[in-house]
Amino acid sequence: MTILIFATISSCGQNDKSDKDIAENKLIELNPNKEKQQEIINEHLKNGAWKYELYSREWQEEIDKGLEKDSTIAYLWQQKAMPMFKQAKYEVGMEYIDKAVKYDRQDWQDYRAFIKCIFAKTYRNAITDFQDYKKRFGYGYVMDHSYDFYIGLSYLQLNEFQKAEQIFKQDYEYQLKEKGKDWLHHLDLFYYGISKYEQKDYSGAIKIFDKALEIYPDFSEVQIFKSDCLRKTGKITEANELQKLGEINGRNGNTINEDNVIYEKYPYQIRWY
Repeated sequence: MTILIFATISSCGQNDKSDKDIAENKLIELNPNKEKQQEIINEHLKNGAWKYELYSREWQEEIDKGLEKDSTIAYLWQQKAMPMFKQAKYEVGMEYIDKAVKYDRQDWQDYRAFIKCIFAKTYRNAITDFQDYKKRFGYGYVMDHSYDFYIGLSYLQLNEFQKAEQIFKQDYEYQLKEKGKDWLHHLDLFYYGISKYEQKDYSGAIKIFDKALEIYPDFSEVQIFKSDCLRKTGKITEANELQKLGEINGRNGNTINEDNVIYEKYPYQIRWY
């Protein structure tokens, strides 16, 4: 029997998980061993941990009580891990999320791979986790972006720029074909452009940056990197004007707007203070 619960504390498209969905009103399908699991979750999450502050000892203690009753409930392990990552306690959190994956790989391995990429910054491990998940379960999304987005981003952070560009290009073409232009995300395009920028393909980078600016016209990081491309191609006046605009937009808060940016600085993000 499949057991369903609503999560109220803690994701866009098939197999997609975002922090908001995991945290608020996401329907979680548990590995259905016993009805007792439902009772444990209600008692120790809904009526337990979720009544306390996210980073409190009480949050952890309530979840521990549930795990003492059934240590195979993957969602309890994920809820135990999540505050650790948001406090930059990556090693501790990874021990817990590994348990979640052990007991429910399909629900939580892509989430773990996301954590490795954006939080723990163990990029080779993130690539391995995402590639393995894709082989098992296919193409999908986690935290509003495709698995290939994070694989490409990981290669970018490993300075393997050609590999990154290939991944971003393939994913861009796939999304255009399968989802259409309206599905494209400005951050995907930003990093696709960066992969060209890092290889000194400044004209190619400008073309991709312009696509990102069609979606998010005030995106300061795109404007700053595009201005550098313009400068390197001899368009000095245009570059200087765009740089000034980018600086204004950046100080006005028009920067990378992912939910988790309040916890982690994203690659190539400019700090505007």
